Amino acid sequence: MLTYSFDDRGMDFLYEHLYKEIKNDILIGNLKAHEKLPSKRALAAHLNVSVVTVENAYSQLLAEGYIYSKPKSGFYVCDVKAEDADVVGVRNAYYDSEYKGGTEGSVMKDNARQNTTSDESGVAYMRGIRSEDHVTVRPHVIRDHADSVDQNRFFADFVNNSTLSENFPFSTWTKLMRETMMDDREKLMKRSPSGGIFELRKAIADYLYQFRGMSVSPNQIIVGAGTEYLYGLIIQLLGRDSVYGVENPGYQKIQHIYDAYQVKCCYIDMDESGVNIDSLEKSGADVVHISPSHHFPTGTVTPASRRYELLGWAAKQEGRYIIEDEYDSEFRLVGNPIPALQSIDASDKVIYMNTFSKSLSSTIRISYMVLPIPLMVRYNHVLSFYACTVSNFDQYTLTRFIQEGYLEKHINRMRKFYRNSRDRILGCIRSHRLYPQVTIKEENAGLHFLMEIDTSYTDREMVDRAAAAGINISSLSQYCHGKEQEDSHTLVINYSGIEEDIIEEACDRLLESVVRLTT
Repeated sequence: MLTYSFDDRGMDFLYEHLYKEIKNDILIGNLKAHEKLPSKRALAAHLNVSVVTVENAYSQLLAEGYIYSKPKSGFYVCDVKAEDADVVGVRNAYYDSEYKGGTEGSVMKDNARQNTTSDESGVAYMRGIRSEDHVTVRPHVIRDHADSVDQNRFFADFVNNSTLSENFPFSTWTKLMRETMMDDREKLMKRSPSGGIFELRKAIADYLYQFRGMSVSPNQIIVGAGTEYLYGLIIQLLGRDSVYGVENPGYQKIQHIYDAYQVKCCYIDMDESGVNIDSLEKSGADVVHISPSHHFPTGTVTPASRRYELLGWAAKQEGRYIIEDEYDSEFRLVGNPIPALQSIDASDKVIYMNTFSKSLSSTIRISYMVLPIPLMVRYNHVLSFYACTVSNFDQYTLTRFIQEGYLEKHINRMRKFYRNSRDRILGCIRSHRLYPQVTIKEENAGLHFLMEIDTSYTDREMVDRAAAAGINISSLSQYCHGKEQEDSHTLVINYSGIEEDIIEEACDRLLESVVRLTT
């Protein structure tokens, strides 16, 4: 029977401490692959804790891919090959406050954190445009809907990311803007460093440390006006001769950016655990862009075993890197957020990217990336001549918003709001007469879920019929590249911008338009 002490759990909740202990035993091999874990009741009785404590610990381990369940049998240990990623010695860093391993990468990160406190430095079906030298043009590809679709023509928009005006903290933001103008006048008139003002980078580093388990230096962070700008910097940093891999299916704007920079882009097939390693190896990619905490559009959460395989792939060759895009990591609606891949990277191979467009507003064009220290040194040598693309005014206002705790409060409030919106939409779907023809998938992470429809309509017919009913919707097959995909009969439901008072009618219009009962 598993035995753990709770005397040294510090500020952790009981289930968090138990989760860490079991995870550590899995990583160091004390718990073997496919070994059965004690039942929740048996372990709770043995440790003298509640069944809920064990249940929550198991749930987090299950979400991260450390254990799996068998119906009517129990929980078992996953085959997590941590050695593939050369992370022996930093395994406990997943949620720890500092890296404890003896690897060069972990020591560099610890030292960097300690030495930077004083730094000053159809409707939805459209023809895709591709670079003809290396990408085949495929019809029926989704482009950026914010630019290409008149959103006002639809009764409800389940495609575009948007923030309802009533959800933005206007009064707080106005107050902080006023304070910035009064208190930071001299700073506002000084040119920002290339990577952004130090105060904002320090606030972001502290936030990542507290909420994502990432120990990074402010000097590793580069702030920019949107992720598109940051992708351009990465291409210049890693070189136009590199081959850039993107997920298939995946968010297609990324591939458009690579096309615009005329670099070679390849597509990496996905499986139920995320990017398929065999497909990645065969692709010839040097750099792969992934969203392991919540893939768009499939909703897949990459388990721990696959994360270590990805790190192992990157560590095999010089010049290989992983771009980790955590576009909506704050909005996991069940359990704790999934730890970042960057937090277990011991080889300085992960470029971490995030944005405030999801957590604050889609019109807040402030994003950031965390570069591995060797790449940050290279950036300072060859690209630091660029001016920061975010104004000082916005940077200092956002700094106050983070430092004074408003961002954390706002995210907590929005997480509750989005959970209620999701539950309301799911409730309307499940109470509809056509619900027997519907299967809901991947609804617990991020701001979209999948809805598989048992219908005789093709995917294109579903999208067009929904549009005729005033509903903007996309299908899963539209995000796939290559040969014409078989109809998935699966719709991607993005609910971040749906107003509460139209949810019931929007769901009714959608279902009535896309479901055709087979005879």
